[in-house]
Amino acid sequence: MDVNNQDWMCALPEELWDIPLTELAIPGSHDAMSYCLDINSPLLRSESDLFRLLDGFFYCFTRPVIFKWATTQDKTIEEQLSKGIRYFDLRVAHKPNDLSDDLYFTHVIYTHLTVLKTLECVAYWLDSHPKEVVILACSHFEGMDDERHEFFISCLKRLFGSKLCPRKESVLSLRSLWASGYQVILSYESELVARHPQLWPAIPYWWANKMTAEEVISYLDWNKDVGRPEGFFVCGLNLTAPRAHIAKNPKESLRTLTFRNWECLRRWVEKQKPGSDRNSLNIIAGDFVGPLPLCSLVIALNHKLRAKTSTQMTQHY
Repeated sequence: MDVNNQDWMCALPEELWDIPLTELAIPGSHDAMSYCLDINSPLLRSESDLFRLLDGFFYCFTRPVIFKWATTQDKTIEEQLSKGIRYFDLRVAHKPNDLSDDLYFTHVIYTHLTVLKTLECVAYWLDSHPKEVVILACSHFEGMDDERHEFFISCLKRLFGSKLCPRKESVLSLRSLWASGYQVILSYESELVARHPQLWPAIPYWWANKMTAEEVISYLDWNKDVGRPEGFFVCGLNLTAPRAHIAKNPKESLRTLTFRNWECLRRWVEKQKPGSDRNSLNIIAGDFVGPLPLCSLVIALNHKLRAKTSTQMTQHY
């Protein structure tokens, strides 16, 4: 199923234009920039000393393994946007011993592409799709002190300008955002958010840290029973294999693991519903959002809200 969802928000039925984004079903990309990892870049400083030692002595073995298990996406950010992704998990860092101000995306290792060049592509895409709204979740920030944070934030403000939706915005419906020209909700995992009204706090992410669809679903259902948070939150479909499993299965990769578990995850997603109920979902993020039809599945969930709004209107009259 290869459906072009590049303008799916403005194509939603008008009765959904007044529903807050926090109650819509929104497709998301886990580790969105891992499609351009640099296999020759350093390991992140947060990796363990033992892993660093192994990588130093057995580089020719460890690097291909890291690459195939750290790569969670295979489409560019523009392609993901056109597929319908509207939430992007962006892990930002400054490389050790790099004298420049360049920042890179990370997942165990660093990307080829720099952060600002990539986000320029997002801003350009949004210019061509003025009724689409994206949620950019910047996090981790390894190797960044307050000075680098402030410089990065100033660059983000210049880049997105009036597209940035301030966190004080009380009405987060599509109709309201369109009227104000807001297209970017910028989540920033740092205490510095308090200084900048254009930044939103970190968005909760339900991460199971499990390697089978059944375990992930069990974890997500448990969270649903507890009840959804207020505001935006992410339901992560991404699988995580322990390093012992990776070492014992040299022919496997995150891609093969994800595809093998997809059918079970797909059936679960189809049963979900967005909305304001305590067991409803909001953002649903996953891996390999290009070849797998996550976007179309998640977007289709919004039509379940039409029956609810129609019932409410009937009761009102």
